[in-house]
Amino acid sequence: MSTATHSKKRRKTYSRPKALLDVPTHYCPGCGHGVAHKLIAEIVDEHGLRDRIIGTAPVGCAVLAYCYLDFDITEAAHGRTPAVATGIKRVHPDCIVYSYQGDGDLAAIGTAEVIHAANRGENISVIFINNAVYGMTQGQMAPTTMLGQRTSTTPEGRDKATHGNPIRVCELLSQLEGAAYLKRVTVSSPKRVREAKRAIERAFLCQEEKRGFSLVEILSPCPTYWRMAPTEAMEFIETEMVKTFPLGTVKDWE
Repeated sequence: MSTATHSKKRRKTYSRPKALLDVPTHYCPGCGHGVAHKLIAEIVDEHGLRDRIIGTAPVGCAVLAYCYLDFDITEAAHGRTPAVATGIKRVHPDCIVYSYQGDGDLAAIGTAEVIHAANRGENISVIFINNAVYGMTQGQMAPTTMLGQRTSTTPEGRDKATHGNPIRVCELLSQLEGAAYLKRVTVSSPKRVREAKRAIERAFLCQEEKRGFSLVEILSPCPTYWRMAPTEAMEFIETEMVKTFPLGTVKDWE
């Protein structure tokens, strides 16, 4: 086959979204944050949101999210992104406003902010990355660390009697009337990634239709502090993590 004929048969199946900047990443190999960023960028491009979407970045591994996404993103104090997002949305009600948070940022220091934003029915979306460990600060136990899971502060595994149970954020928020859409997804396979994208799109639609608070929880791998290879970390989500954090829609306004 000639080079010309071979070139005609080749087809580009993937390209970087325009809203995702072409810069080196600081995330560890196999981390799920990059996938989540890509999905947000794809949605921004496909729905023409670049001029009216505003993100709030957390304190945690994704503290530099604004370095990767080519639209307006502001930084907030640790755990306070739902409060900042609330203020932005009230001033710019026609914008899509989202808070991007990890499990320590949202479910530890930021618990009050996310609960009260959901309870008030604030018309914002939260993208919640749950990797069951503190990734930025050397792998300590997080509010979502699973029973028996080993971390730098639970070397023998999380113990129920000593540390309590992991917090299931979607189930916790589902009791609040202001929460309109809550869904748990993962990025552990191509099929799961597509499901995660649809969930984020629906969360943004929830805003467009002024339904109230929406949150998408993404089970995400942390190979570095799970002490696993990236492929093992993906398998761990599918075989173990979903037992504690079942996938699916927890609440939908319809």
